[in-house]
Amino acid sequence: MEVEDAKLTVREFDIDKDIPAVEDLEKRCETTASSGGKMSLFTDLLGDPICRIRHSPSFLMLVAELGGVEKEIVGVIRGCIKTVTCGKKLSRVNGIITASEQDDHSDNKVIITPVCTKLAYILGLRVSPFHRRKGIGSKLINQMEDWFRKNGAEYSYMATELDNKPSLSLFIKRCHYTKFRTPAILVQPVFAHRVKTNSNRVTIIKLTPADAETIYRRRFSATEFFPHDIDRILHNKLNLGTYVAVPAESDSVESWPGLAEFLCDPPESWAIMSVWNCKEVFTLQIKGASFSRRLAAKTTRVVDGALPWLRIPSVPDVFRPFGMLVMYGLGGEGPRAERMVKALCGHAHNVAKELRCGVVATEVASQDPLRLAIPHWERLSCAEDVWCVKRLVQDYGDGPTGDWTKSSPGPSIFVDPREF
Repeated sequence: MEVEDAKLTVREFDIDKDIPAVEDLEKRCETTASSGGKMSLFTDLLGDPICRIRHSPSFLMLVAELGGVEKEIVGVIRGCIKTVTCGKKLSRVNGIITASEQDDHSDNKVIITPVCTKLAYILGLRVSPFHRRKGIGSKLINQMEDWFRKNGAEYSYMATELDNKPSLSLFIKRCHYTKFRTPAILVQPVFAHRVKTNSNRVTIIKLTPADAETIYRRRFSATEFFPHDIDRILHNKLNLGTYVAVPAESDSVESWPGLAEFLCDPPESWAIMSVWNCKEVFTLQIKGASFSRRLAAKTTRVVDGALPWLRIPSVPDVFRPFGMLVMYGLGGEGPRAERMVKALCGHAHNVAKELRCGVVATEVASQDPLRLAIPHWERLSCAEDVWCVKRLVQDYGDGPTGDWTKSSPGPSIFVDPREF
């Protein structure tokens, strides 16, 4: 793909020759972002500019070059395409035993069928600070959207922080995206000590990837944004495991009855979670912190190390590069589901501690009933991430759910860890 406009050329990223120029561009963009004197989060892609999209089913990275003989890369954009759940339809059938919900007013079984769409995701848009307000960002987005359409994508979406006014203005005003969902990013620091998981009350069982896939497809496939290549995610080397939490009186690790029995007769309360290792893909670092903030954070680590029995929550050294684990596929049922989720989050923390990661993070819908059970620090978290969406193709029917861009948010979303 190559499009020329005067001296501007938009073409596909060349991994053999473009890495140094792209790294230099992104470093200049980050330096500009931190020049305002506020703390900023920086990402080190560890020498692999496509690391955040290479695990997706289909992906592309474009660069914008400016100049004649001596060309300069002045912009980059990344995109990927996958099939996800965008809605669900209900139907009643007598006498069928399925993973369905019982209708209280009938003997029929209400069968929930996921409605799918091909969805594209835009991330990593960067334009050189010296070449902004020249339409370069719009051209990169337009060319990426053309590739999306050629590959059958029906919708495109992007995510950004609520206070990123330039990005929101570009996508909403110039590229005709609309605000769609506002999930919360919840981040918990990894302490120097292990977190208790209430093992006397909760049993945590690690599932095989095949069993995890079965549970997710049976119980969560109708959840908005559920990726239909969940098997590919669960078998990926970056996936550290899927865990189910159940009340200790129901099962122990030794007495786990197996997946088939669990699905036929689940305990009154249970929860599930998977863990993804972002540390192997990129590292993060907070820059621009004042000396007093650095000193206060260091003090918590010193006190925690000297008096570990007090179990004082300490702030990891996030002012140096650190790794992150992502919890995804969080869900559960029953009156004690929150307790189960909290135990799973503690387990994820302990896994992160063993891998020497700095934080554990997840993203949940703003109305998710389990949101309050997820431990996090407000200062490190983002209460309102903004997802904007655009319908790419107009000449097809709305289908059983209508235009997805106009749909109301559901109680939960399934966040793809490959896009975190």
